[in-house]
Amino acid sequence: MLETLFSTSSDLGPFLLRVILGLVLFPHGAQKLLGWFGGYGFKGTMGYFTGSAGIPAIVAFLVIIGESLGSVALVFGLLTRFTALSIAIIMLGAALMVHKENGFFINWYGAQKGEGYEFHLLAIGAALALTVTGAGAYSLDAWILNLL
Repeated sequence: MLETLFSTSSDLGPFLLRVILGLVLFPHGAQKLLGWFGGYGFKGTMGYFTGSAGIPAIVAFLVIIGESLGSVALVFGLLTRFTALSIAIIMLGAALMVHKENGFFINWYGAQKGEGYEFHLLAIGAALALTVTGAGAYSLDAWILNLL
């Protein structure tokens, strides 16, 4: 079981994909957890998720932790398959619950009332690819697998 969770190859493709995905997601998670980059921080985000959005508190907590700590775990290649699947689920939820009503495209020109689900679809694709391939080269998963 543990071997499957940590299994990966030494390929550079998954390495590049996970590092870039983690770096792109980190500011979004830091907004929610720490209030960085203009975010509301943990308390404000929990208030919005559980109040306005009507999301159960445990789900809201897991989204905040998954997006913030999960992005860091991706960069370092730690529990990559689990983390990537979690990110895919979070992005699917965001796309369906928040962004679907705004259409496909990101709001490049300010012509929409909000952002579309284009970004989320890309993140889902990248995360699912990492769920299948594992972390790739230069990962803590590979290091842990060698210890098992």
